[in-house]
Amino acid sequence: MSFYYVYILEITTKIDKKSYYTGYTNDLHRRLKEHKNGVGAKYCRGRKSIKLKYFQTFTERQEAMKRELEIKSFSRKKKVELIKNFNNS
Repeated sequence: MSFYYVYILEITTKIDKKSYYTGYTNDLHRRLKEHKNGVGAKYCRGRKSIKLKYFQTFTERQEAMKRELEIKSFSRKKKVELIKNFNNS
């Protein structure tokens, strides 16, 4: 059975400003390695720090893609709350 993951990365720039990147993949470990090595999304390249803050697992690709779009539409405040709830569970 294949799994798909939606994830949120906390990205820290060279001037210590933090932002969030949301994506989906079928191989979370590989994708994180790509982001950290600068071969993932352009948004993540050249950043000071990349940390996995949230992930969710799905059995259907379409479900993961739908959730990714939903999270991308969240305000920063709502993303922070999602991460906080994930870390407290």
